[in-house]
Amino acid sequence: MAPSSLVSLCINEHLKITHKVTSVEHPQANGQAKAANKVILSELQRCLYKAKGLWVKHLPNILWAYHCSPQSSTRETPYQLMYGIDAMILVKIGKPSLRRNSFDPFENPLSLRVVLDLVEEIKEQACMRQAACKQRVARQYNSKVRPHDLDENDLRWQRTRDARKKKEDGKLAPNWEGPFWI
Repeated sequence: MAPSSLVSLCINEHLKITHKVTSVEHPQANGQAKAANKVILSELQRCLYKAKGLWVKHLPNILWAYHCSPQSSTRETPYQLMYGIDAMILVKIGKPSLRRNSFDPFENPLSLRVVLDLVEEIKEQACMRQAACKQRVARQYNSKVRPHDLDENDLRWQRTRDARKKKEDGKLAPNWEGPFWI
């Protein structure tokens, strides 16, 4: 083991950090990243239409929009969950507003510390909303699931997974195997 990885392992143990490895080659290992990438890709496709080579120019704006938009599961923006306050969009910077008029550069560090203390509370509320959202989705899914009565000595078909399908059959490979005795 390399010294740097040993040091990071010791730091992780000391700070009680669970290190989860995800691979760039396999984004399916990280569902949250996959979901975020799906949203970003759909926005890129919508913006670019036929000029696919200009995605680099549009990506920062799409990322900014994603980070400043409330997520459906938490009802908070990722920016607010990270920093404790809403991001000030560029359009609002030049115009006078209550937020800009009440800004005091001498009291700002103190108010930022207060906001950072509230970040944990905002994150806890977001976690509770996310758990409630997961329960709603699970309840909706479970309402559509039909129970199957499986008795001994019944014959049942089993779905064929991709790993067991023959590559040469392609899309025409059978989706079911069997029948099998229970």
